[in-house]
Amino acid sequence: MSCILTFRSTPEASDNMKLRILGNAIRLRLTRSEVERIAAGESVEETTQLSISTNFGYSLQPSSGTHLAASVSGNHLAVSAPTTALTTWATGDAVALDCPIAGDGPDILVEKDFACLAPREGSDDEDTFPHPESGQRSC
Repeated sequence: MSCILTFRSTPEASDNMKLRILGNAIRLRLTRSEVERIAAGESVEETTQLSISTNFGYSLQPSSGTHLAASVSGNHLAVSAPTTALTTWATGDAVALDCPIAGDGPDILVEKDFACLAPREGSDDEDTFPHPESGQRSC
């Protein structure tokens, strides 16, 4: 199986990679600078402080494999994706990368983060991609 490049829009934005987990699905949404790092073959990592003594980290890592995969070690979720698929996604116009999953793992989607269509308090759109529907509708 090969990876699928999805051309669709998503309205939310932030200045750091976002992680969403719903049921058996994982979604990572990356800013422009993070997508540039992926295009250069680098990993992207984010950390959330859960308490004074506990952090939870998550990352997207290029791999030599042919499938998306997720693994957990301690307090870190690592998502790996084929380097060639990540590079094609990061350097092209596709919004999302959806590859076959290794084994019985969760559904994994990697997306580019778009600026919100309407300003929101606490939202920083500085490092996001221009929204493809900007000027056509609002949030």
